[in-house]
Amino acid sequence: MLINTLPLYPTEETIWDEDIVPTEFYNGETCLALPKLNLQFLTLHDYLLRNFHLFRLESTYEIRQDIEDSVSRMKPWQNDATITNDKTDQTQQQCIFGGWSRMAQSITNFTIVEVSKANIGELHPSRVRADITLVLNTRANIKQEWENLRRHDICFLITCKPLTKVGTTYDYRQSFIPQVGLTYVRGCEIEGMLNIDGRVIEEGVDERPVFSGDTRTWRVWLDPNQYQVDIQETLNGSEDVYDTFNIFMRRKPKENNFKAVLQTIRDLMNTNAVVPDWLQDLILGYGDPASAHYTNMKNKIPTLDWNDTFIDVKHLRASFPDYKIRATEDDRSKHVPPFKLTFCDLRSKGEHAGEKLIILEPYKIPNRGPYPFNKPRQNTVRFTPTQIEGIKAGMQPGLTLIVGPPGTGKTDVAVQIISNIYHNYPDQRTLIVTHSNQALNQLFEKIMGLDVDERHLLRLGHGEEELETDKDFSRYGRVNYILKKRLELLEKVERLQKSLQVPGDLSYTCETAAHFYMYNVLSRWEEYLSKINQSNNNLDILINLFPFKEFFSDLNYNLFDNKQTFENNLEIAQGCFRYIQQIFTQLEEFRSFELMRNGSDRAKYLLVREAKIIAMTCTHAALKRHDLVQCGFKYDNILMEEAAQILEIETFIPLLLQTSDQQGRNRLKRCIMIGDHHQLPPVIKNMAFQKYSNMEQALFTRLVRLGVPTVDLDAQGRARASLCSLYNWRYKNLGNLEHVLQQKEFKTTNAGFVYDYQLINVENFNDIGESEPIPYFYQNLAEAEYIVAVYMYMRLLGYPAQKISILTTYNGQKFLIRDVLNKRCGKNPLLGLPMKVTTVDKYQGQQNDYILLSLVRTKAVGHLRDVRRLVVAMSRARLGLYIFGQVNLFESCFELTPAFNILTKRPIKLYLLPNETYPSMREEKRDQSIVHQATVMENMPQMADFVYKFYNQKLIAYQEQKRQEELSRYDPERDLPYDPLQPSIRAPDERIINENSIDNLSNEQIINEKNSSTEYIPSRQQHQVSGTTFRHDPNIESSTIENRDDDDDDEDVYDPNKPTLFQKIQPQISNTTEQIQSTPMNVPSDTTAPKKIQSDDGKF
Repeated sequence: MLINTLPLYPTEETIWDEDIVPTEFYNGETCLALPKLNLQFLTLHDYLLRNFHLFRLESTYEIRQDIEDSVSRMKPWQNDATITNDKTDQTQQQCIFGGWSRMAQSITNFTIVEVSKANIGELHPSRVRADITLVLNTRANIKQEWENLRRHDICFLITCKPLTKVGTTYDYRQSFIPQVGLTYVRGCEIEGMLNIDGRVIEEGVDERPVFSGDTRTWRVWLDPNQYQVDIQETLNGSEDVYDTFNIFMRRKPKENNFKAVLQTIRDLMNTNAVVPDWLQDLILGYGDPASAHYTNMKNKIPTLDWNDTFIDVKHLRASFPDYKIRATEDDRSKHVPPFKLTFCDLRSKGEHAGEKLIILEPYKIPNRGPYPFNKPRQNTVRFTPTQIEGIKAGMQPGLTLIVGPPGTGKTDVAVQIISNIYHNYPDQRTLIVTHSNQALNQLFEKIMGLDVDERHLLRLGHGEEELETDKDFSRYGRVNYILKKRLELLEKVERLQKSLQVPGDLSYTCETAAHFYMYNVLSRWEEYLSKINQSNNNLDILINLFPFKEFFSDLNYNLFDNKQTFENNLEIAQGCFRYIQQIFTQLEEFRSFELMRNGSDRAKYLLVREAKIIAMTCTHAALKRHDLVQCGFKYDNILMEEAAQILEIETFIPLLLQTSDQQGRNRLKRCIMIGDHHQLPPVIKNMAFQKYSNMEQALFTRLVRLGVPTVDLDAQGRARASLCSLYNWRYKNLGNLEHVLQQKEFKTTNAGFVYDYQLINVENFNDIGESEPIPYFYQNLAEAEYIVAVYMYMRLLGYPAQKISILTTYNGQKFLIRDVLNKRCGKNPLLGLPMKVTTVDKYQGQQNDYILLSLVRTKAVGHLRDVRRLVVAMSRARLGLYIFGQVNLFESCFELTPAFNILTKRPIKLYLLPNETYPSMREEKRDQSIVHQATVMENMPQMADFVYKFYNQKLIAYQEQKRQEELSRYDPERDLPYDPLQPSIRAPDERIINENSIDNLSNEQIINEKNSSTEYIPSRQQHQVSGTTFRHDPNIESSTIENRDDDDDDEDVYDPNKPTLFQKIQPQISNTTEQIQSTPMNVPSDTTAPKKIQSDDGKF
């Protein structure tokens, strides 16, 4: 097959070929020689082939962008020195680098170390390996990033032979290749970094060795197909490509899975891929769209255990308004969860078959033991009827699509489905797949809160370190947990042995413990039961003859109660034995880990046999499909979160992570897909592939378009009802949960604001609106200053920084806002930084109480015209949304009309109530006259000036508060006369509350803060607001432009160590009362206090 000989890495010939990879300026008016992803496909091979070509081309386009960005920063110049004749040094001598790049380094040495023989029937080598040596003479954090390159990461080897002289500046408006002299590009795959002995450092539980110096060497795999082509050309007289490489470039891990996906697609085309019979026609787009719905499946299950899904029987009845409910138990006092439900309409025969009748069977969970941790964890979410329908569909065999608008509890529904399947089918295994690590971690953390045994949970991939728990759910972390748990259980066995006075060493291994249980524990329990049965329910015999009473002597209460009935005490005894039995059951499961001595074998066994709920991202599924299939990984159910954000092929691959059974069938029984096709689709950077080839279409979206039945969640519990109205027009009957209408935080207004949401008009400042320092890097300084001023105003009112996020629609504006924030607030202990500053696209799936949104554009609407992006932007806020933009531009856009018609009903100037403080006590819509008391901000300069004065007022009040605190400490019988200029006065034994934990700042930092500027003074210069300019020049080492992608969000995460508004600054520092008296706030040096200043043109 031709596709098997095709190199998977793009080369310089394809990367910059416009006929193969169209430019991003495609306007949709012409036809292109590209495959399309439609609603239907001829065969699975046709489906895979189209996805293969499109995914390869889109990856090539992204690689082109990364190479151009990294190489242009390195500024390759021609070396004016004498060029040696030594071939190995020739390229190094011809090229020198005048810049640097975070993602690329110059190569010190490149050596081919292995070329293996070809496999039978192939012409290319089976494997080609090389060693690459770099000198990482760079910052520690960047060196750490290079050292963290993992196995299977994709990198690129680049040859540059520039003709430009030393000192030539790079012009991004000109063609890229002539400026840098780029000659060759080859891909490679990391095998690992070499240690001092020249061996690859294996990934695993062992810590990585510590290196000295800056020299590092990596071993990489080259593409054998491409190597064969290159060597053949070398034999024909061409230059040897592998002697010329002088740049080694890495890519961000989140964008670097293309090779694994392409390899997986190619493997699937070479094998007889088996899709479940009930799903194959739907994937190809044929047949009845409802054929895989559970009501049409032949193996539907009428009776299921709903465990803790329902809070009470009233909740159950409200969840099924169209059904009659008949209980098997007449005593209403026993109608308490958990319930087993039988749906008669799912019966094909028998009593009441086909009727809308539910037979309710309450049952009691058996006593699991006397300890508090033995009590099962219960669900606390009162699910709505549509959520219950989604849970019901997910528990049944077949395909389930759940459409979840913002705030409707998609994650809660997913977790309950997983929990119910876990309890109904303990032998089945469930695979969880999401688009992002963040969504997967949120899902996993909620699963941990339900009644699921911890030993059955496994988290694959490199996102488990972000879990907000001390427990490690990775493969090796789970192996360590099991080994540790085994030792704890054996200690309990030893304690039980001593309590029963059995001699010998019976708690040494799982095997000896099993013998101990069989011949000493179980025999005693059976003898005890026999005596109870002969005692005619004698309570004294039950209590006195219990054989394990000494084992449970560590309880701080009496195990049995004479006042309780015989049945209740018997249940306690049975619960104690179940607890003991569970010890030995777990030890029997851990017995295999005892026999295996190798960590990788234990990890593989854990994955294949022990874990029941396995979680991974779609990227990890594509990367590890071959390994998973090889080790015999099996699963029965798959649940996909964020399904509308996952590419078509990345949704398809997780369905085929296992081989077929002995009958040649796929054992997959359930496929649950949860998403929202009204929000943003998968990210496709090239417009031609996005629009013409329809590559942004997710499988979830395609199935919805085909008419597959969906469960549409219809009640949101995230935002105020007024905020929900900005986007609920996009959904079917999206309403509000009761707590949104009743709880106090939703009924009270936002302190300091007249309205809970507003569209604020921002005019051009000094006739400057949007700017574009580099293509598509849009910025708007007026909006950035306005948003930062509003943020400062909120902080001065007492709003916590972690409750405020700032969003924007473009990366350029994100970095501009961050820069202004750092200069205005970064080092000011009264202000601090907000929880998040990022783009709307990156914030999908997240929320915060208060959102400040910058629309940026003033010349054209831009990509906000996409209604799906508008829905995401409008739905991130819970309590307050304040949008900044040029109103006349966006209100005239037809696609945005429903939302902007609502927004423009309110004033487009910001209405403030500066006399209020957070939290607000004013109830919503209680006092309409409050509008007439508001302070109206006409424009951004007025807001900036207002915040400057408001800040100084708050500062004076804060200083007075500190003086009053000092006076309240003063004791005339103990202390010297009070002097506000002296350090704090306190008794020697007086404890300073949280002295070291309030700010986590050292004395030196506080003193520096004292000497730094602290007043907010708006710029009065003619051409700029803050003195902050963003004119990109790739010849300048700018961290703002160097890291302009969204992956560096670590710098805008809320730091709880940042002080709150009126937080006490450490009292042991002297001159507390005059700490922040008259120095200016941390703003750029060219911004001064309100006085006549010199403008850019030299006039005063």
